[in-house]
Amino acid sequence: MRVVVIVFAGLMTLGLAAFGVVAAQRAAGPDSLIALAVHVISPGQSNTAAPASQPVVAQPARPTTPVTQVAQTASAAAPSAPAPTTLAQNATTAATPAPAAPAPAPTPPAAKAIPACDNPDAIGLSRVVEIDTTGGPAFGTEHFKQYDFLRDKEVVLTFDDGPWPENTPMVLKALKDNCIKATFFEIGQHATWRPDIAREVAAAGMTVGNHTWSHKDLAKNPYAKDIELAKQEIEMGVSAVHMAVGGPTAPFFRFPDLQQPPDLMTYLGTRNIAIFSTDIDTFDFKLRKPDDVIKSAMTKLAKNGKGILLMHDFQHNTAEALPELLRQLKAGGYKIVHMVPKSSITTLPKYDDMVRAQDKYSASNNTRPESSVVKTISE
Repeated sequence: MRVVVIVFAGLMTLGLAAFGVVAAQRAAGPDSLIALAVHVISPGQSNTAAPASQPVVAQPARPTTPVTQVAQTASAAAPSAPAPTTLAQNATTAATPAPAAPAPAPTPPAAKAIPACDNPDAIGLSRVVEIDTTGGPAFGTEHFKQYDFLRDKEVVLTFDDGPWPENTPMVLKALKDNCIKATFFEIGQHATWRPDIAREVAAAGMTVGNHTWSHKDLAKNPYAKDIELAKQEIEMGVSAVHMAVGGPTAPFFRFPDLQQPPDLMTYLGTRNIAIFSTDIDTFDFKLRKPDDVIKSAMTKLAKNGKGILLMHDFQHNTAEALPELLRQLKAGGYKIVHMVPKSSITTLPKYDDMVRAQDKYSASNNTRPESSVVKTISE
């Protein structure tokens, strides 16, 4: 009996000692715990968790809308961050490996933060919204009513048919002077003719989308009866704009003449490319004078209260009208919203090759850099 008591007492002593070791390890604090937080971050921010004293608050969002607000007013002191998903693992548990780091998402084609503005007279950006293009959502209440994400007095500026010499740079200057961003739906052929302007648009932080290869009405023959030909017109435009920019572009698409065949909308959904109609068509391509462009835009905005505004950087009258239009928008209390994509577009090699084949004079013997071919020897 005495032996049993001694053995039992020894086991109790060992158990208490083991408990003390475990308690000491738990009391050691954060060094004994690895916490990984996954955040939605804007470009330029580090992928780190918020400090323990600063709780992360999830932003409210309508669950049925593929639009996420990523920036509020430029004067906001501290924008809310999305709620993190935390994966915790005890450092002492060697048997469970740490989760593999997720593959990096494609770099979006435009900055998602509101830049500082040093022009007190500028209208400036009010908000930046991120569009999740998964499944090809469609926007613009002229045709699509589901995703009406703008608040009262908010305006999204969009420009079609560029890039174009003189006009597009004039539009860019007006936007830069006013510290705002817009979305450009570019024609593939135009982008191949002036890739320097296409790159300038992207470098200015604008969102660059697509408007077909050669601005064909895809609801008419031969495209209406030949979906493969229609796809080629869409995809060559995507490839050409992407090549001209030389970097990420947006999976945003606008049909020429706003003619949107259902089978092509379905196809764009399989490519995760969002479709944009408009809320307000200025019909600037029919107007002769800059004042008429301004009147059209302001009259329709006053009636609608807000909207995605369709204009054309291809039109010289629009380029001339834009500085005064922006001044009147500010005076009228309107606010500018910039749309950016959640991820960038992926081109298809087949259509990349078709675009390259269009450059008939890109000879194989023109491969040396210009600096090694042409040198200034006197001036």
